[in-house]
Amino acid sequence: MSSSVRLTVAQAVVRFLSVQHSERDGRRHKLFAGCFGIFGHGNVAGVGQALLEAELSDPAGLPYHQARNEQAMVHASAAYARMRNRLSTFACTASIGPGSTNMLTGAALATINRLPVLLLPSDIFATRMSSPVLQELEDPTSYDVSVNDAFRPLSAFYDRVWRPEQLPSALLGAMRVLTDQAQTGAVTLALPQDVQAEAHDWPVELFEERTWHIARPVPEPAQLDRALAAIRGAQRPLVIAGGGVIYAEATEALRTFAEATGMPVAETQAGKGSLPYDHPLAVGAVGSTGTTAANHLARDADVVIGIGTRYSDFTTASRTAFQHDGVRFVNVNVAGIDAVKHAGVGVVADARETLEALGGRLRGWSVDPAYRDLAGRLAQEWDATVEHAYTLGHGPLPAQSEVIGAVNEVSDPRDVVVCAAGSMPGDLHKLWRTRDPKGYHVEYGYSCMGYEIAGGVGIAMAAPDRDVFVMCGDGSYLMMSSELVTAVAEGIKIIVVLVQNHGFQSIGELSESLGSQRFGTSYRYRDGDSGRLDGDVLPVDLAANAESLGVRVLRAKGVDDLRERLAEAKHATGGPVLVHIETDPMVPAPDSESWWDVPVPQVAHIESTVRARTTYEASKQAQRHYLGPAAAPGSSAHDGRTQEGSTT
Repeated sequence: MSSSVRLTVAQAVVRFLSVQHSERDGRRHKLFAGCFGIFGHGNVAGVGQALLEAELSDPAGLPYHQARNEQAMVHASAAYARMRNRLSTFACTASIGPGSTNMLTGAALATINRLPVLLLPSDIFATRMSSPVLQELEDPTSYDVSVNDAFRPLSAFYDRVWRPEQLPSALLGAMRVLTDQAQTGAVTLALPQDVQAEAHDWPVELFEERTWHIARPVPEPAQLDRALAAIRGAQRPLVIAGGGVIYAEATEALRTFAEATGMPVAETQAGKGSLPYDHPLAVGAVGSTGTTAANHLARDADVVIGIGTRYSDFTTASRTAFQHDGVRFVNVNVAGIDAVKHAGVGVVADARETLEALGGRLRGWSVDPAYRDLAGRLAQEWDATVEHAYTLGHGPLPAQSEVIGAVNEVSDPRDVVVCAAGSMPGDLHKLWRTRDPKGYHVEYGYSCMGYEIAGGVGIAMAAPDRDVFVMCGDGSYLMMSSELVTAVAEGIKIIVVLVQNHGFQSIGELSESLGSQRFGTSYRYRDGDSGRLDGDVLPVDLAANAESLGVRVLRAKGVDDLRERLAEAKHATGGPVLVHIETDPMVPAPDSESWWDVPVPQVAHIESTVRARTTYEASKQAQRHYLGPAAAPGSSAHDGRTQEGSTT
């Protein structure tokens, strides 16, 4: 007869999580590196007490880390998971009501980016004895609805544990999704505050060590045959490497495949670093924030081989990037939803396994040497453009591209650059010279302002042997700088490069291009005469703000001084360092010769908006649906105009 152990629900959750592991390719990882938490009345006596007991008995089991913002702790967990190629993550606990719903933005980010994070929001009383409790949403149509139901559409898996008996199945379901590379994201287990403290007799087997095996699904033979037929018929193929290449640890397989076939490789935001920037076949970023090299090849590509990409609108330049009449798509992805996009030839399989299988079957096949040479020449031309952007000599305030160049120059190849929102992600995608597969970390699935510093903390926890450069504008800093305090408390070193440009300048530039004249995008006093926010610049000193939080602050004036301050920051130890630099927001990065679909009003009384609408309508003409009937195996990509990808 099985023995049992009497624990509260919260104690059982903590004990269970502490013995979960993941495994891939024979390498075992602790699935949960720890638990971030902020305590309130909903969890302080439940999960909080359970974490205390665990820390006193086994400090290494599920270490507790104190966060300062619930959204930020989810961002830190997601960044940690991305840095660990989705093989390890954190749990996050929050109190009932606003504490829990503060995690909603983080949940959306994790699910959109398919990064595993376990959320443990506290919930209303299951017994309803004290209802309505503080911070409870009273729904007149149903007594079992709470604010935590908002997590349902944002979670890859959601369950509410109303009774202790439901916990084992909820935990096992959560682990299944967290370790599923195709379906992973935010996993939410809502825990009613009274249930957290309720005792139950649990079978001891529930707390035995468990290893969740991460599979590498191999390509189905018929899918592989169809992909090979499309590729062999190509004259100007282009590989687009997405985040799946890096998560699958397939960068070496991609390099071997590209060198053997001569195919140039372009990169999405998540896939940047799949090849080193100076590899002869690396043509850099593709799409709206892409390089002229990648976008030139994309326009003429007859077969696009997307590996581990979900084809966001930035990657496809809002479906204007690929203009060949008979363009076809071969999509390699563990997620079926991505494998069929653009009516592509889908290969639902692991990126590394598929690249190796394709390479083996394509042995001896290569693109025309002239096409290989074209890719190399275009890449060299773009690298010269990058060098010019790095060394503009603009003054008196430097351009943002010069700041990027200085950070790139000072950083080591294995260091990590982090960003998420504003103009910086687009500039980094074009300009950053990536030298290591994990050296580039831009969150662009949700492009969430405020991710940067919290994400940097998670990355530094995942890779303490690397310096982490957090590129952050003043807008994102003001959204969420709270985890600087967490970094101070934990002694976590991140180097925050705070670019002060007095407003939401990325949207300011977009606003101007759309005819809205940068309205509402600068940080200004309200003018007493006009009544508008167009007075003098606000005297905000964000460097002093960071210093007040316990952060070491270095102020730089100009690019040469910035390099010195960055070098000083690299040699610093013991916690976060912030380097403050003011820039000129009116200097654009080099043009990608691409487009992004942001609608302009059809009717307006402002002349600038009318002109922008004319430009918008002209750009819309290049959009393609990429829908068409699938071609039979063995058919050429150039046979007629009924191929996959023809315009309908």
